[in-house]
Amino acid sequence: MIPTIKCVFDTNVLIRGALFEQSIPAQAVFLALQQHTLLASHATLREVSTVLRRSKFDAYVSVQDRERFLTRIALKAELVDIIEHITVCRDAKDNKFLDVTVNGQATVLISGDDDLLTLHPFRTIPIIRPHDFLQQYQDR
Repeated sequence: MIPTIKCVFDTNVLIRGALFEQSIPAQAVFLALQQHTLLASHATLREVSTVLRRSKFDAYVSVQDRERFLTRIALKAELVDIIEHITVCRDAKDNKFLDVTVNGQATVLISGDDDLLTLHPFRTIPIIRPHDFLQQYQDR
């Protein structure tokens, strides 16, 4: 049996995926949704939901399309209970992605945020950009 690839995405990657359907972040998110397991927590889903609802994004994608994207993420994501809280990221609000990564025993964390990327690898878990995720985890 092929082991399940467990993926964590930071909010920035998910937002770019929602706003720009043909973008590399969108391709990475849809690859994870179709072929792998997407991990999230209540905190990460809440942040994505809050950001996606900002009116500044109305010019890019309709509210309805953003809601559909959010619903798809929420329905497909495996919710992770956070037992161990991580506090090592230089941007404290990014620790929630490390929480999911560690507590969910993720295979990979996908981010474009230098505050997270600088920690690569974190406890042997790769932290990579969406482009690298596509190259390394497509058809796996």
